[in-house]
Amino acid sequence: SVLLLRACVALLAWPIYLMSFLGIWEPFCRKIFFPFFLDKIGVVHDRKSKKHKQELFRNLPDFRGPSGELRLLEIGTGSGSNFQFYPPGCRVTCTDINPNFQEGLSKNMRKNQHLYYEQFLVAAGEDLRQVPSGSMDAVVCTLVLCSVTSVSSTLREVLRVLRPGGAFYFLEHVAAEHSSWRYFWQQVYYPTWKLVFAGCCLTRELWKNLEEAKFSELKIQHISVAMPWMPIEPHIVGYGVK
Repeated sequence: SVLLLRACVALLAWPIYLMSFLGIWEPFCRKIFFPFFLDKIGVVHDRKSKKHKQELFRNLPDFRGPSGELRLLEIGTGSGSNFQFYPPGCRVTCTDINPNFQEGLSKNMRKNQHLYYEQFLVAAGEDLRQVPSGSMDAVVCTLVLCSVTSVSSTLREVLRVLRPGGAFYFLEHVAAEHSSWRYFWQQVYYPTWKLVFAGCCLTRELWKNLEEAKFSELKIQHISVAMPWMPIEPHIVGYGVK
């Protein structure tokens, strides 16, 4: 039944599959569709997750370095919707594999002038070679681990760039309970969803990757973020300390 329904969903999305076959969809998605979609859906997700983010980032100032400054790296910054939650004086380095979020990013930078913006790096989470080892007090990653090529490689890079005692903050959508209808529909939508939304995977059990990473302390909470007509309600939120 999953395969049959996958075929039905693919049939409905056949123009996108055709564009992908012709090599048109990926550049269009990265440059136009995905930044536009993320800007629109991000407003809804930010509203639904605001309390969770406020609670998540509340202890960020506790991880200031010996100099008293907080140097923060955000992986997959997008349009910068997390800036509002960072403490005043925080020095932010932005990274994203997709450089096409300039409009939204510039708008959020103007709105959040309590921060210092160090640089913007076009880089994948699995390859942060432009960031020196042990140079960050905190690393933030929200709604990004679902679409990286390798979760384990990304977490290794996170641990590399963090100083000892630094923290990795995350909020990610994850696979639902395997016995649930929600997981059934995540399986149905999986191939088409991944194609349409720039590699986003619906069924990753990211808490397992985090538990396998070498954090000295790890706090994970499973929560629900209700998104209308979207199979991404189950989330995890928390932080790990190097």
